Order: sequence, then C-alpha cells, then structure tokens
Amino acid sequence: MNIIDFIGKYKNHPILFIGTGMSLRYLKNSYTWDNLLKKIAYDFSESEEYYLDIKSKCYSNDNKCNYLKVAEILENDFNSKLENDRNGKFKKINDIFYEKMKGNIKLSRFKIYLCELLSELEYREETQTELKEFKKIRKNIGSVITTNYDSLIEDLFEFNKLIGNKILLSNPYGSVYKIHGCVKEPEKIIITESDYKNFDNKYELIRAQLLSLFIHNPIIFMGYSITDDNIKKILKTIFTYVEPNSKEAENIKNNFLLVEYEKDNKEVLITEHDIVLEDSTTTIRINKVKTDNFITIYNAISNLHLPISALDVRKVQTIVKEIYAGGEIKVSITEDVDSLKNSDKILAIGSSKTIQYHYQTEKELLANYFSIIEESNSQILSFIDKYQINQAQYFPIFGFSSINSNIFCASRLKKQQKDNIKKCIKRIKENHKKIHSTVKSILNDNDIPTSYKMNCIIWNTFKGNISLDEVESFLKTDHSNETAYRKLLTLYDLKKYGDIS
Repeated sequence: MNIIDFIGKYKNHPILFIGTGMSLRYLKNSYTWDNLLKKIAYDFSESEEYYLDIKSKCYSNDNKCNYLKVAEILENDFNSKLENDRNGKFKKINDIFYEKMKGNIKLSRFKIYLCELLSELEYREETQTELKEFKKIRKNIGSVITTNYDSLIEDLFEFNKLIGNKILLSNPYGSVYKIHGCVKEPEKIIITESDYKNFDNKYELIRAQLLSLFIHNPIIFMGYSITDDNIKKILKTIFTYVEPNSKEAENIKNNFLLVEYEKDNKEVLITEHDIVLEDSTTTIRINKVKTDNFITIYNAISNLHLPISALDVRKVQTIVKEIYAGGEIKVSITEDVDSLKNSDKILAIGSSKTIQYHYQTEKELLANYFSIIEESNSQILSFIDKYQINQAQYFPIFGFSSINSNIFCASRLKKQQKDNIKKCIKRIKENHKKIHSTVKSILNDNDIPTSYKMNCIIWNTFKGNISLDEVESFLKTDHSNETAYRKLLTLYDLKKYGDIS
C-alpha cells in the first residue's frame, strides 16, 4: 500500500511525533545528540580529546554509549568551571545565571548555554518549498509531540507550546507537547541521567495523557529511526497498559506509522516492521515507510478529508474549557441561533436543518488570510458564497479562488477587486506618490505625514517599487488601520495571484 492510500483511511486527526531528524532536515543549527554534546564540550574545553575522554567512561557492556551519562559529566564540569570563571569566555551565560538567581530561579549554566545554541532558527534555503507543504498540514493535525528542544514546530504551526505539568492542563488540539523541555525554559530541559530519572518518577500522569492521544488518534513518527530508544519507550508505555493481543492493541498498531529517512529514495510504499521491546518477550508490528519524499507525505495529510476539521475541534475545546472554569461565561444550548447575540459564545446542539454555522466571519477570514493560503484550507473558503460582500468592499478573492475553484461568486468578486484597486490608485494624491523601495523607508520618512504613509506604501506596491515579499511581511505584522490594511491586502493578492491589467 502506498502512503496516500494509507493516510486516506484515517478516521481521526493524526498526531505528529517529531524527533531530531526533522530539525536536522530543515535547520542549519541543529545537532544529533552526540554532536550537540560534542559541540558544547569543544566550546567549553577547546579540545576534541576532552569529549572523547568523557565518552570513554560511558560505554555499556554492549559497547553502546550512554549519552545521558555523558551529559551528566559534561554538565557538572561546565557548571563548576563557569562558577570559578565569572567574567571569562562564558560571561554572558554567568550574567543570565545570576540574573535568574536574583529572582530565586536556579538554572544550570550548561542548560543555559545549550538553549543559547538552539534558540535561533536558521532555516535551510533549499528546503523552503518542502516547508511550505509541511505548513499546510497543520489544518488536519490534532497536536504534535516532540522530544526536540528547539521551537521549529511552534514557529511553523503556531501551536500552543506545553512543557512539564502544563501538559496536564491543556487542550490536546493545537498543542505542541515538548516532553523533554524547550529552549525557552532551560530549567525544564531533560538531557542528563538525573533529569531522566526525575522525569520517570514525576511524570506518570503526563504519560497517561499521552497514552490517551495514542489510543484515539493515528500517530505519525517523523525524525526517528526504527532503532530509536524513544520509539521503544513509547511502545513499552502503551503496551504496559494495553494487552498486546487485544483488539484495542491491534487498532493502535494499525494507526502507527514510522516515517524513516532514506536519502534519495522517492518511494512511499508502506511496509510492516517488527520491534522487539526492552523485555525481549514482546514484539510489536508497526507500519513503516523509508523515503526522502516528504512532500508526498505532507500532501497526503493535507488532502485528508475528515467529518470535522481540527480547527473546529480546537474552537469547541476552548469553549468547553471556559465552561468548566466557570466565571462570567454565558452558555446557551439552543437550536434557534437567531435568538443569540453576536457577542455570545455558542455551543449549538441540534439538527443541521435548524442550525447554520459559518466557521469564520468575513473579517476573520481576512485576518487569517496568510495562514489560509499557506495551509491551502479550501474547506473554510466554501463559506465565501454565503457572505454579503458589497460592491465597494475590498476583498482578496484571487488568492482564495486559487485554492478553492468552486467559489460560485469568484468571477464577480474578481472584477470587483480589480475595479476597486483601480479606483483606489486613482484617488491617491500626487504628493503621496513619493518613490520608495521599502516599506521601512516610507515609515521612516519624516517628510511623509503619518496619515499618508499607507497611501505611499499602496502606490509603491502598485508600481512594483516594493517587493511583494516585503509587503507580505508588513501585512503579517501591522493590522493597525483596518481600512488601509484591506486595501493593501487586496492589492497584494491581485498582484500575487491575479492580473492587474
């Protein structure tokens, strides 16, 4: 079976389990576990042999290096030396350490430095096309679990980051479970032998929370190899609670997919693979694909059609959480939507004949324009035909119709969009038409009054003096003037996806 048919059978939103391989694939500043510790050891000692000496003490009887133990020794050495060298090479790390200590927050200098190494996201230019396809899948992903410390997934998916005990207080949908910690919180990094012992002792409830996800959702492991200890630990946890030969266990196994990287392999065929757990008596058969063709996998997930979108589930969970919390929230369970105020939060239970639901208002659609385009979220766009968009409104239909070709009113709105942009450009006064090549230079030009700056940006965009990439960056960060924002967004959309002539 190929990957498209396999994923096409999913009945629920998949969960991604992301390992180091994904960061290595997309980031310049990413490391394997071994190379991360080697990097810190060399920066610390300026000797390659120092790290080799540590490793030589950490091999087990089966000649396998215990990197937890390596990290433990390295952390102790690193912290001790910096404590006795306040203003040396690692002065910045000591500055952070003492600043936190003033607030009674005790951090490991070693972990502070680790977080500094991984805090910036330096994307590989050659992976930009693949990353665009990766971002599209977030509309169909329930949540993400990762053992990585970096913020790659939060940056791409804009999911809510959960670390430590926050995992227990979360809405599963739209969350990134960072089970080994995060660069944003050095105190919660799990990397040494002591860290893992504490994790195993304290996080039984967290494992139970994750187990619930594994039972109810398809799980796609990416960035791990078939021999990875994390895979074996997860399987061991599951089958500690679930009888290996039960129907429930069979359903879980059928939902498990391991995507294993194999350089230059474009095949996407699913095979079965047996994994022997640590006790050597339990064998689990899972589905596996060895490939370098990640775009096909992303397309299969992105094109998955489920009865309810992951975005809808997130909204419902948010409302239900507020209901549980109590307070000022008013809840109406009704079949008569017309009786509710626009400001009410609604949990509507009833017949589809009596309840009409518009996922997003027109205003919300424009606010989410870029994420909808990036995700190719055609389902949301089906509601455009229900909107009352009058002739004078600025509405960016070209980009939306490039994703959803079934928008009935698209032809009318395209003509309206072109006409409105032409009228907008004609209305711009001559003294607003000052030539600039960047948005920043317009904003910093004191000779242009504040109230005229957006007109100047619109005119220069129309003339092609400012790149569309820069206009996009500006639109993503500045929503301060709603009317001007709509005009610029509609112009950007026309130039990017349409024909301005």
